Order: sequence, then C-alpha cells, then structure tokens
Amino acid sequence: MLYGSIYGIVTLRVTDRLCLIEQPPRGSRCLGRATRVTFLACWGFRPMPIRILIADDDPTIRLLLRRFVEGHASPEVCDEAGNGVEALEKARRIVPDLVILDCAMPVMTGLQAACEIAKTFPALPMLLVSVQQLSPALAQAAREAGLKGAVTKDRRSEVVAAVGALLRN
Repeated sequence: MLYGSIYGIVTLRVTDRLCLIEQPPRGSRCLGRATRVTFLACWGFRPMPIRILIADDDPTIRLLLRRFVEGHASPEVCDEAGNGVEALEKARRIVPDLVILDCAMPVMTGLQAACEIAKTFPALPMLLVSVQQLSPALAQAAREAGLKGAVTKDRRSEVVAAVGALLRN
C-alpha cells in the first residue's frame, strides 16, 4: 500500500515494517531496474535464476551439457531427464525457461517430446542437440516440432551460443 512521497522517497508499508525505495526520475512512467530490485528485495524476493531442463539418454552427456550451460552464464539446470517421456513430465511439472532435448532418445525422441511440450507451452524455447551433423531435413523436422534451435552437442561454443540466443529472444 502506497502511503505517499516524502522528499523524493516513496514509502511503502509491508505488513508491520516499512520499506523505502527510491523515487523514479521525473517524467519516468515506470520504476527503473535498480528501483524494482530494491523494492523486490525489500519484500523478500530475490531474482530467480534462469531454469533449464536437459533431456539426454546418456548421463555423461547430460553432465557435459550441464557444465557447458552453468559454466558460462547465470542459468541453472533445474532438472534432467533420461528420455522424452520424462522430459515431457518434468517440463509440465517444473515449467522451465528453456528445454534442451537430445535428438535420439529411447521411449520418445527429442522431436516427439518437443511436439508434445509445444502443445502445452507454445512459447517455451526448446533447443535440439544432436550427435550427427544437422541436415536440412533434420532442421525442418525440428522447426515443425516447435524447436527454436538445433546444434551439434560436441561443440561447446555452439551450445552456449544457442542457449544464449534462445534466452535473449
């Protein structure tokens, strides 16, 4: 609840304590980033890390992809799946910010899982990683399945660049 502005400081009452945040600059229509962070910290909130779900049938590759992603930027791998069915269940349960899917997994492939995930979360960015070189046919199938990108998983720079591009868009 807003109580008013005194000397350029907005005073907010939160339960039994007062929170102070800086007044936004004159003419500004919204609170600036620093002001919002201060405001949220005052309420006890912390910025949430970007959550990524990795699905690959090989535990060694999952660990490698985790290291690629977490070693380069601020995202955190929130969960892992060993096949497409697990990936679908975990995506529905945790609603990650990005899903990385292996192309060839048992039970349900990455392309099949992507189709199902895209039905539930059409705006969720998904990245296909493959051992094989990406052919035009595979790239087209990935687009049709709802994937936003596809890379070979043996090149760290490609995986990191693709994850960064998908998170920015």
